[in-house]
This record gives sequence, C-alpha cells and structure tokens, in this order.
Amino acid sequence: MTDSAAAAPSAITSRDGVRRGTARRASEVIGDWSLALPLIALVTALLVAPAAQLIVASVTGPDGLTLEHWQRSLSNRNDQSALLTSLTLGALVATLSTLIGGPVAWLLSRMPALRRAGWLALLNVAANFSGIGLGFAFLATMGSVGMVTLTLGSLGTPFEPPSPASFAGLVLAYLYTNVPLFVLLTIPAMAAVRDDWWEAAQTAASTRGRFWREVALPVLTPFLAAGWLLIFTWSIGIYGIAFALAGSGGATDVRLLTLQIGLILQSSVFGQERAYVLAVELMAVASMSLIAYRVLVRRAVRWLS
Repeated sequence: MTDSAAAAPSAITSRDGVRRGTARRASEVIGDWSLALPLIALVTALLVAPAAQLIVASVTGPDGLTLEHWQRSLSNRNDQSALLTSLTLGALVATLSTLIGGPVAWLLSRMPALRRAGWLALLNVAANFSGIGLGFAFLATMGSVGMVTLTLGSLGTPFEPPSPASFAGLVLAYLYTNVPLFVLLTIPAMAAVRDDWWEAAQTAASTRGRFWREVALPVLTPFLAAGWLLIFTWSIGIYGIAFALAGSGGATDVRLLTLQIGLILQSSVFGQERAYVLAVELMAVASMSLIAYRVLVRRAVRWLS
C-alpha cells in the first residue's frame, strides 16, 4: 500500500509534465503560424474552397455522384478543340518567349546598373499591360487601319495583318506581355553563370561555343525550363486578352478553354456542368505545370547556394 501510494503522485506529476509539454509545443506552433493565419484563411476562402466546389460540381448530378458531365465534355468536339488549342497556344507562346526572352535576359544582366534599371522599368510596364488595353493597342498597331498596316501600305508594301480573333493574332498579343514577363522572371538566374567561369574557360583555351554548351547552358537550363512552365501556365489561363481580341463570338473562331468556359456560362442552351469540367481540366494542367516548376526550381537553386 505504501509503495502504491508513493507511485500515484509520481504518475500524476508525469502526466502533468506531458500535458504542459504538449501545451507548450502547441502554443509555439500557433505562435509560429499566427502571422500567416490571415493569409491561409484568405487562400482557403478564395482559392481552395472554389476549387473544391468546382471539382464536386463536375462529378455531381441530380442523383448523386456521376461521370456523365465528364463523358459529355470529353466527347464534345468543341471542348476537345478548346483543350488542344489552349495547350498548343501555351506551348508555342512559352517557347517563343524563351527563345526571345532568354538572350534578352542575359544581355540585360550584363549591362551597367543604370542602363539595366531603365530597361527593367520598361519591361515592368509591358509585362503588366494586358486585357482590354492590350487588345486596343493591338488593333491600333496591327489592325486593318493600324499604325503598322498604314505605314507599310504608304511605303508600297502590301501587308495583311492577322485577324485579332485568329490563332496568329493571339500569339502576337500574348508575346507582347509574356516576353517581358519571361525576362523579369529569369534575369535573376543569369547571375548563376559567373564571369570568372568564362575567364577560367579562356585560360583553359576553351571556345565561347564550348563554354555555352558544357557550362552555361547546363546551369541555365533548369531556370529557363522553369520560366517556360510559368509562361505556359499563365498563357493557358489568360481570359482578358483573348476576350478583348476575339470577343464572345471569338470562341467559335479560335477555341480556347477560357473562352469556351465563358461561352458556356453565358449561354442559356448549354448546361453549366461542361464549364465545370473544363475548369477542372484547366486547374489540373496548371497544377501539374506548377509541380514540375517546383521540381525544376529545387534543382536549379543548387547553383545559387
């Protein structure tokens, strides 16, 4: 009895210590995350909850769970064309932005600070110029009575500008904002290639071409590929520029996921279930691209450590 009576307070003390330790760890976790809680709540309310609602709506019918909406959308030629055209447009714009923006980012990274600051200011303006304003600028520049069209015509050079609602017209408009954006995204990564590496390569009698093939490009490729993925993801989700150039009727001229979703939601003939499916497809493509981007960035930052 005496031993049992002595062990009881010891057990109680041990349990109290565990509880205090748990409470202390919980308070530390709450304290560490307290500043981020408003942002987490905002992201949950404006991003996670709507995404979950779209996913549930795409597989829900009057009688419960169903894949009928997916079957109807995947068998619809217009929806198939919208998905294929969006992926093609995103890949083409991202590739052209990489081919144009990569060398520009390299040249800017090697400029003196004052000149580089001026160019970066212009690129920031161009990267943030989109939507209705960019659509108007495209028509004023490349339209049938645009500045470039009239100037070339006055010089005796026949020029037929691409239709704003055509695939080529959208590519040109997307490049205007995506090339500066690609440059701004990748110019910090150009510092990964150090000037003393080229000096060391010259000391070893290496040519500039060999230096780029065996040193510079392998280092920069993950950064350039990550930029490609961001431009691709951004391009397939653009709605403002496409709507400004093509309008609501443009969805029948060049099928895009964003325009197709808007057309379905504005129509009283089609059910909104197909729009839910297309939105989930768009989110799935964007999510896979961002996951791949994260993997590339983790690999790329090794050169900056």
